[in-house]
Amino acid sequence: MSDVPKLLAANERYAAGFAKGDLPAPPVRKVAVLTCMDARLDPARFLGLQEGDAHVIRNAGGRASEDAIRSLVISYKLHGTREFLVIHHEDCGMLTFTNDQLREQLRRDVGADASSIDFLPFADLDDSVRLDVGTLRSSPLIPQDIPVHGFVYDVRTGRLREVR
Repeated sequence: MSDVPKLLAANERYAAGFAKGDLPAPPVRKVAVLTCMDARLDPARFLGLQEGDAHVIRNAGGRASEDAIRSLVISYKLHGTREFLVIHHEDCGMLTFTNDQLREQLRRDVGADASSIDFLPFADLDDSVRLDVGTLRSSPLIPQDIPVHGFVYDVRTGRLREVR
């Protein structure tokens, strides 16, 4: 049973009172957030953001993948962001598998060869944050004067913890 009708009804209620159609595309706070797609994370709420405040880029694990870097480059180059936050989280699903395990599941379940895909799983949460912050800081596509901060979000308490 699809949830789409409920989602579309919610959108109708939202659109009926929508009054923010004139917001500019560049984020007002000049911040871009790279975080996980996990449904328990609501970065706007836990960072106190409103529509138009920041760019939020989400993917599995909040990883500094090639596509995330592409989005961050567009964010700073075309929209003026001047600071990046990398936010991973406790109890992340990316801690629960290896590339080989997921590749084997895909081969077995759908007959697909995913050997060329790095799903970017990790075994240590803080190390994954440090790695992604380092990837962004060392990217030749991102200026050195853009600060990159790393955090872990605790899904049980709602608190952020800085990773150095």
